Amino acid sequence: MSLSVRALLLATVCLAPTLLPAGAEAQTRPRATAPAAARGAPEGVIQSVDIRGNQRIEADTVRSYMLLQPGDRFDADRLDRSLKSLFATGLFRDVQVRREGSRVVVEVQENPIVNRVAFEGNRKISDDVLRGEVQMRSRAVFTPQAVQADRQRIQELYARRGRFGAVVEPKLIQLDQNRVDVVYEIQEGDVALIARINFVGNREYSDTRLKEVVATKEQAWYRIFSSSDQFDPERLAFDRELLRRFYLRNGYADVQVTNATAELAADRTGFFVTYSIDEGPRYRVGKVDVVSNLRNLDAASIARLVDIDEGDWYDGDSVERVAQSLQDAVNLRGFPFVDVQPRIQRNREGRRVDLTFEINEAPRVYVERIEISGNTRTQDRVIRREFRLSEGDAFNAAQIRRSRQRIRDLGFFSDVQVSSAPGSAPDRAVLNTQVVERATGEVSVGGGYSTDAGALADIGLRERNLLGTGIDARINGTLAERRSQLDFSVTDPYFLDRNLAAGLDIFYIQRNLLNIASYRERRAGFATRIGYAFNDRLRQTWAYTLTNREIYDIAQNASRFVSEQRGETLLSQLGQTLTYDFRDSIIDPRRGGVIRLGTDFAGLGGDVAYFRTRLDGTYFIPLESYLGDPDFVLSIAGSVGYLEPLFNKRDRIIDRFFLGGENLRGFRIAGAGPRDIETRDSLGGRLLWTQSTELRYPLPLPAELGLVGRAFVDVGSLSQTVSGAEVRDDASPRVGAGVGVSWRSPFGLINIDLAQALVKKPYDETQVFRFGFGTRF
Repeated sequence: MSLSVRALLLATVCLAPTLLPAGAEAQTRPRATAPAAARGAPEGVIQSVDIRGNQRIEADTVRSYMLLQPGDRFDADRLDRSLKSLFATGLFRDVQVRREGSRVVVEVQENPIVNRVAFEGNRKISDDVLRGEVQMRSRAVFTPQAVQADRQRIQELYARRGRFGAVVEPKLIQLDQNRVDVVYEIQEGDVALIARINFVGNREYSDTRLKEVVATKEQAWYRIFSSSDQFDPERLAFDRELLRRFYLRNGYADVQVTNATAELAADRTGFFVTYSIDEGPRYRVGKVDVVSNLRNLDAASIARLVDIDEGDWYDGDSVERVAQSLQDAVNLRGFPFVDVQPRIQRNREGRRVDLTFEINEAPRVYVERIEISGNTRTQDRVIRREFRLSEGDAFNAAQIRRSRQRIRDLGFFSDVQVSSAPGSAPDRAVLNTQVVERATGEVSVGGGYSTDAGALADIGLRERNLLGTGIDARINGTLAERRSQLDFSVTDPYFLDRNLAAGLDIFYIQRNLLNIASYRERRAGFATRIGYAFNDRLRQTWAYTLTNREIYDIAQNASRFVSEQRGETLLSQLGQTLTYDFRDSIIDPRRGGVIRLGTDFAGLGGDVAYFRTRLDGTYFIPLESYLGDPDFVLSIAGSVGYLEPLFNKRDRIIDRFFLGGENLRGFRIAGAGPRDIETRDSLGGRLLWTQSTELRYPLPLPAELGLVGRAFVDVGSLSQTVSGAEVRDDASPRVGAGVGVSWRSPFGLINIDLAQALVKKPYDETQVFRFGFGTRF
């Protein structure tokens, strides 16, 4: 192009705007008041957001996740963040976002809907348990991330049960209408048991002895009913505390359990557990002193509670127990805010520990409120009424411990924890009570054998916490060779929400005593009961009983003293039982005792009249401080009973005492005491006394087997019955002694006794072997 043409074109472009009409120029400029649809979108401004590929999800729902909307200027960063936002919803398996001119196009592929969730290959864990563990549900949106998270949860669940080699593979089955079935294929593998337990640093105690201390156990064939040989990280932490307390109990005041590690074998089938211990020196007790910093409290007045003497091996458990005893004693003397701290001063050269129990005034703290959680079934009031302190009372650690024990003794919970937390003010505290409910109802069908009743079958229905109210109701039937019984019982431990326990019993009993006294007996009646507690230890119960009794099917060769008892009698009886219970545990007592005084008066109507009383008690003595094992317990029990006929009415054989069997081992049931020597019939007596001394001790077997050994000596006497030339009634004591084994097996409690009658009369009937077994399922 020539230079003149270029100049002409340039002039034309420059002068063109000046040659346009005024209206035409105005139309080329955007007006702020004109809508975009009317004027057209300027360059870089989004005109619309188009959604494609959606089937179930509304387009507006998709747009709501976009950071760019119509009218906004295009921004690549916001477009990228919109893409991430859509993916984060979990609704889509794929999302593509692009710009087409002034439009933003969003193409989505929706994630499928889960039709059902299934499990295959699981035998050790049920579908219901697994279904509660996973998050994927029917009609939920499927996402790969959720499935992988569920896979991890299932593997963790199996790991908690010791199956660390479990493999979980999720599989998808495609269905129509964009639906899928999710199937978790599981290879459970074997339980990873504890292959070996090692100890490092132990010099004074062998590995074998320390293995008895820890709760974790090595794999063994007899642990098929136990989980103690399965790896549990929480149990390892518990083991460290058990080891520490064991050493402290035996004088090692400086002991440290520095580490507890578990290494999984290469094949993932077993663990090797190692505990590292720094024992330190062993100490004896030096000086022992009690110091009181409380006004009006003389330390000497409570120093007798300190049962630790100079020269004893140091025992950390004893120190804690004495401190607790001192605190409880001071609380009972009217000092609610008290803190007893044992001060320990070590003399490492002389290997002595001086103990000073210092009694100080604790901060004044009151219970602001009591919070209860975890009771999904049991009503709050059932738990609250077991507390020995109320909201507004002084904070008392001893009463809190006692309250926790009372809640545990209910038997409604598998675990009870009571902790304190700061309240709304510095002098206020909140008691948080966390419980874990356990099954309290049972349908039982069982069987067994005992030397007293013979072979037996049992069926029953019981609910110990009826509708969460704490009411105990049961109906039970027993059919045995020598005893059959049907009874219904209901007990409300807090009748009308008061300190009253009320109950009703209805019963029907048949007993075969042909081999004891040549007769059968039948009883049918009811009893009403009401009881109340004076305090935590002392309780009294009153009962009225109305019973129709019948003695029948008397053998032809029976004693004349038995034959004359034939027929029916109506018993109308009022009785009471006064109980003082200071055992440390009702279920498994190791210290303390229980004393019962029972009296019965018959004659308020009916055919018989008598006054009968019985006093019995048991005292438990722990021997741990002497023998080093808490399973050594000595129990001393005794009883005395007396029956006195009233109103010139003769006593009946059905109301007398009998001696032998359970209350005098080494003798048959009713095998000792007054007897017709011609017919060999036992006649019973009106005056009874027994005494039993029993040592309970651990057997040299793993504790988890549940076997406990017993050695015992029983003494007893029974006398004062009918008179006659053929009757032998000698009140001299009888003595039996022997050993036994109790096994709390998975099938029920089994008791085996081998006893010898050491002191007896020629007409007494002895029994060397006693066996009792019963179970319910």
